[in-house]
Amino acid sequence: MALDLARVEPLRVCLIKPSSLGDVVHALPVLSSLRARWPQAHIAWVVNKGLRALVEGHPDLDEVVPFDRGAAKVSPRGVANIASFLAGLRRLRFDLVIDLQGLLRSGVMTLATGAPVRVGLAEAREGAARAYTHRVTTVPGPRHMVDRMLLVADALGARVTTPRFTLPARPEATAWAEERLAPVPRPRFILNVGARWTTKRWPPEHFAELARRAFEDFGAGLVAVGAAEDRPLVNDLKRALGPRPILDLAGATNLPQLAAVAKAGDLFLSNDTGPLHLALAAGARVVALFTCSDPAKTGPYSPEARVVATRVWCAGSLIKQCSRLECMTELTPDRAWPTVREQLRTAMEGGSSAA
Repeated sequence: MALDLARVEPLRVCLIKPSSLGDVVHALPVLSSLRARWPQAHIAWVVNKGLRALVEGHPDLDEVVPFDRGAAKVSPRGVANIASFLAGLRRLRFDLVIDLQGLLRSGVMTLATGAPVRVGLAEAREGAARAYTHRVTTVPGPRHMVDRMLLVADALGARVTTPRFTLPARPEATAWAEERLAPVPRPRFILNVGARWTTKRWPPEHFAELARRAFEDFGAGLVAVGAAEDRPLVNDLKRALGPRPILDLAGATNLPQLAAVAKAGDLFLSNDTGPLHLALAAGARVVALFTCSDPAKTGPYSPEARVVATRVWCAGSLIKQCSRLECMTELTPDRAWPTVREQLRTAMEGGSSAA
């Protein structure tokens, strides 16, 4: 008789979702739903070492298993590191493993656990589905990433009406953000100009134009955030702003601090990238700019969020490199400004965040 996943009662559960930042945030509702399903189970999460702070201390999580991707290189030492990591996974003796990444690396991790029940989506790529004992099929048609992953939780007997994006409490990060932002006048307008793909990076000059209008029309305090590698983009933003003051926190925050800065702001403007989803999970009011990706699949998962998307012929194509970048000229500051203006007004009238 085939095992009914909705009736399993595991003692030790492992979620495998190593990366990326946005994808890990999107997986948080799965964790909370499984904790409600199995309140006494031991639940662990395999996550990239650099994202450990995102889930460590989560109220629904018992253990973090960090994966050092940088040490898993194609070299004799890298192979030894991978073998050691996989052997460590097996020693943890999980009853149930859930692969939410659905790629070759996560499939290998899933298989290496030796868990008797290994679950993932049937649409997993790179042969990962071969590592599963049970495959969860998805409904044809467009579906948000969060909803797709929650299909796995549903198959395991969890019932989710309103997905919860809970972040671990970080009082020290909150205190840090409040201190750094104390001199910044309200409404505080947070600008995240970076993104890994060039086709997701709205021009810094466009960000600067919206920042200028927010400064002149609302007296907004301006804050730039981003990773250290976003420094050239932030420098371009600052040059385009001219003498207008802006607090530059690019490369100066860890993940909890970035979440706290977003929460302490009044509006978070961002490309489609991990910090956007982290800000939303933290309770920030957001406006998201979409060019090459599809907001119906990876957009901010909240009715409170606002999206401004390109209307060019190749919108949502997921092309990482493009010589034309028609989306960047079509999606002008004039198109984005009414949405930003509305959100700034709402923030001033009703509070500092959408939470």
